[in-house]
Amino acid sequence: MSNKTMARTSKGGGKYQQVPISGDSDDSDNDDDFIQRQIKDQRQQLQKQDEGLEMLSLSATRLGELSMNISTELDAQNKMLNDMENDLSDATDNLDYVTRKTKELIQKSGGKKNFCIILGLIGVIVVLFFLIVYT
Repeated sequence: MSNKTMARTSKGGGKYQQVPISGDSDDSDNDDDFIQRQIKDQRQQLQKQDEGLEMLSLSATRLGELSMNISTELDAQNKMLNDMENDLSDATDNLDYVTRKTKELIQKSGGKKNFCIILGLIGVIVVLFFLIVYT
């Protein structure tokens, strides 16, 4: 029991007995006010928590939408990269083919020695042409 509702009496030999104190009705009103304030505070805290959870929910929704947009963009860029890789592979194959055919042509025409002779003769023809035209 609380000290507010207990008083020490001289007859009891040092023992406590319940003796009504004059302010008990005020204490019960104060207790009721305290309980009401606590209930009100708890409701306000719950409302704040609900608002915080609502904001968190909206943020999570936005993050989900953003991640879906990023995923879509990555899928599109992966497709473009795959297409570019295929095009590059085709271009590499074509270049290898042209290089192989050029080597075959040089070998059929007598190798590098004959190729150099042909280039030299073309150079002489160009020089003679300029001499004829400009003289």
